[in-house]
Amino acid sequence: MLNLRSLESIGEAVRAGEVTVREVVRRYLKAIESGQSLNAFVEVYEEEALARADAIDADIAQGGWKPLYGAVLGNKDVIVVKDHKVSAASKILEGFESLFSATAIRKLEEAGAIVIGRLNCDEFAMGSSNENSVYGPVHNAIDPERVPGGSSGGSAVAVQAGMCTAALGSDTGGSVRQPASYCGVVGLKPSYGRVSRYGLIAYASSFDQIGVFANNVADAARILSCISGPDEYDATALNEDLPEITITDPKPESRRIACFSEVLNGEALDPEIREATLAMIEKLKAEGHAVEVVEFPYIRYVVPAYYILTTAEASSNLARYDGVHFGYRAGEAETIEEVYTLSRSQGFGKEVKRRILLGTFVLSSGYYDAYYTRAQKMRKLLVDKTNEILDSYDFIISPSTPGTAFKIGDKTDDPVAMYLNDIYTVHANLTGLPAISLPFGTHSNGMPFGLQVTGRYKGEKELLEFSASLESTIKD
Repeated sequence: MLNLRSLESIGEAVRAGEVTVREVVRRYLKAIESGQSLNAFVEVYEEEALARADAIDADIAQGGWKPLYGAVLGNKDVIVVKDHKVSAASKILEGFESLFSATAIRKLEEAGAIVIGRLNCDEFAMGSSNENSVYGPVHNAIDPERVPGGSSGGSAVAVQAGMCTAALGSDTGGSVRQPASYCGVVGLKPSYGRVSRYGLIAYASSFDQIGVFANNVADAARILSCISGPDEYDATALNEDLPEITITDPKPESRRIACFSEVLNGEALDPEIREATLAMIEKLKAEGHAVEVVEFPYIRYVVPAYYILTTAEASSNLARYDGVHFGYRAGEAETIEEVYTLSRSQGFGKEVKRRILLGTFVLSSGYYDAYYTRAQKMRKLLVDKTNEILDSYDFIISPSTPGTAFKIGDKTDDPVAMYLNDIYTVHANLTGLPAISLPFGTHSNGMPFGLQVTGRYKGEKELLEFSASLESTIKD
């Protein structure tokens, strides 16, 4: 029976002639149709996907082959695809159609993948629950009354519910890893610059990074290998190719691993997740790894520093959406000032307006040094202290999230409680490090939770090979 949750399985079946790529696409289309109530997809490229599948099948019949033949991916609604609409789940980009494809999309298609549609998300990638969308909330496939996490909730659910082989998301402060944890799938955030941001609608430019959702580490590694590398259109993209990643040895050499005491002993951490993490530490020690609990007293500062810096960058980045150049324009506006004020007031949702206002405040005269400058200093301190730890240890492990997916509506009236869902994930964005969330366990409430592994800058090869071994350890 064809396993649609594994790139390797699909590729082997297609190469052996057991199934056509068109049939693979049709199976995913059927899954998308049956899962409409989850609200993961906001647009499906049915005709285009089937036409591309036919072209791939014809190439295979002539002996052609590419590394992602048979792969069908969903795409978060902040990554542009040529001749298709993109809205960042916002009214302010109503009707906008892209004239080009993001570099990551172009590389996926060159490698043989099929992009099957556009996935729901929090507006402009701002949120931790996927409730801040003009298209309405996304529902967790395990319990539709619960959130999938955010901001890439549609991407997580699409993979969780078997609507695509894998999906792209964006990760500014945990927007790939947090929903991956809530939905029980793999979520990978690469090092800053590993994947070009060209064609990614910006939230906070020094934090944003395109990431991958998949059902296993090997699939995430293969997709990352295809989309990473230098790009003449993005000066922040690393000017080097990713070393070849081989997921072969399930039990690698002994590693030195750190775990922050402030995380394990923090009041925010769910007791069941704490116990599972402690049990995993003992398992790793039994396998010959050196795992040590170390102090990192800066954890309390990561969320405040993150929200000061990202909202400041958002205030600047979102200034371009003014009702003049493209997207939504208030029809009743009579003066240019009214065009700006009414279009932005009506076009942006509540959470986006909150973050723009906060960012404008911390950048304003009299508050810049008190907030923005101090947050930048804290970011530098976090980078230095984290690199000191990684000079002695290969990886840092932690729970991906302090708890499991909560009920839709539970935290919408408490922004601070919502923001604290990112307490363990924002660290990797502040420091630019690669991090991955692995399906780790199931809570007594029936919801999954993840284990996060953070590696050294540009150390995706080592991170993914070790994470593949952790998959085996978790299953044992």
